[in-house]
Amino acid sequence: MRLSLRRSSRAEDRFEAWITESHQKWVLAGGTTPVGACPDEAFLRDLARKSRRIKLSDPRVDHAATCPTCLNQLLGFRQEIRSRRRKSAVVGLVTACLVIAAVIAVVRYGVQRQSPASNMAIISETVNLWDVGTFRGAQPSQLQSVSLPAARVKLKIILPRFSPPGQYLVAVTRDQSGNGVMAEGSAAALASGDKEAVAVDLDLRKAKSGQYFLSTTHEQDQASYYYLVRIN
Repeated sequence: MRLSLRRSSRAEDRFEAWITESHQKWVLAGGTTPVGACPDEAFLRDLARKSRRIKLSDPRVDHAATCPTCLNQLLGFRQEIRSRRRKSAVVGLVTACLVIAAVIAVVRYGVQRQSPASNMAIISETVNLWDVGTFRGAQPSQLQSVSLPAARVKLKIILPRFSPPGQYLVAVTRDQSGNGVMAEGSAAALASGDKEAVAVDLDLRKAKSGQYFLSTTHEQDQASYYYLVRIN
């Protein structure tokens, strides 16, 4: 049923379009005798825009529909309106594309600004604690001329003399009580010649320049040893 209604509607539209085109050809060929004087250009432009201010009962409408001069102007105005609408649609589409492109550019710029930090290569650093005294709790030992960058660091720590093998937790904290952990990682100590060493990855990109504490904690005795370090 719906299919048949659609076909009927399309046929009626084609028929009405044919009638309209035939009428226009007839009028433009001088086959009609218009009544009254020609309306002004403003009226014809309003009529071309199908303005609601114009009533179909207005005698000027009948004149424009039967006068070859007015009808020719009317068709020209309609063509101008269609052209402007097409240009407006194109401009709107182009504007939308530009806005989308601008948003994409801004997003990409933000990602590119962040990507160097997020994809920064890991910097390898070594801290040698072999000859440094170890102090538990609140007695940090000073590391001479040792600093870490505010970056992603692959930190190798050569543990102090007589350090036992096993799993170690390594952390960088704001104080020697373990508060304000900036980064931490755990790994098993491995033999490095006659020494024990542990290697962990630490993300220190959010750390501000200043003095911090590097701690090592053995998994068995849970004793933390603190060492003063500086992050640049």
